[in-house]
Amino acid sequence: MDIALFSPSSLFSEEDDVSSNGEEKEETQQSFVERKHEFPGMELTIREFSFHQLNANLLWPGTFAFVEWLVEHRSWIEGRRCLELGSGTGALAIFLRKLFHLEITTSDYADQEIEDNIAHNCRENGITPALPHVKHTWGDSFPIAEPDWDLVIASDILLYVKQYPNLIKTLSFLLKSYKSKDDGAVPQTKKEETAMCIGLPKPAFLMSWRRRIGKEDESLFFSGCEDAGLDVKHMGSRVYCIKLRETTKNNI
Repeated sequence: MDIALFSPSSLFSEEDDVSSNGEEKEETQQSFVERKHEFPGMELTIREFSFHQLNANLLWPGTFAFVEWLVEHRSWIEGRRCLELGSGTGALAIFLRKLFHLEITTSDYADQEIEDNIAHNCRENGITPALPHVKHTWGDSFPIAEPDWDLVIASDILLYVKQYPNLIKTLSFLLKSYKSKDDGAVPQTKKEETAMCIGLPKPAFLMSWRRRIGKEDESLFFSGCEDAGLDVKHMGSRVYCIKLRETTKNNI
């Protein structure tokens, strides 16, 4: 069973580089390990941290389960402008870019090591220049005032219960502030509208996880989404779609 390496209450906050007894902490050089991972139709070489305090060091089980679901529902994903929250090593985004040619942006906590490692993994797997990246700490002001990603994705990000309100705040902003780049495009036909209802709305948040969390913790996240004016739908295989509630849409 995966275990959190740090107390959730201490994560994502600014802390002085001082130990509890007042002594300065020694900085240690980050070490890495490169592993080959099998994805549908390809093998990716991913450099992972031997250790990272934000658990951005490894590929978690939800990534591989999510990949299988995304491949099965490929037609729902292709052509979307995508942002991944909690990208970690960047493996999922790299896979989607290579297989679906998806226009995708990675994001994670404002940590230069994470961004540099994602860029390294992009280059290692033939993606140059590296995928665009957004540094963002959940709950803080988002650095882009009018986000134009019509699909936000994430896998295995529900580990830290105390971060749920911050995650929901960021998620609500991305969905409620979404502004399409195609505002001047020709209106959708009835057929296209029907296809979107069957698939995924625009914008939408799609998430999957396989790490074990309690049912009560799980319900805290979903009830928090509902309280924020978001609707949650189980899509099967522990994949969930979260979108704006219609009444919320009409009030924006």
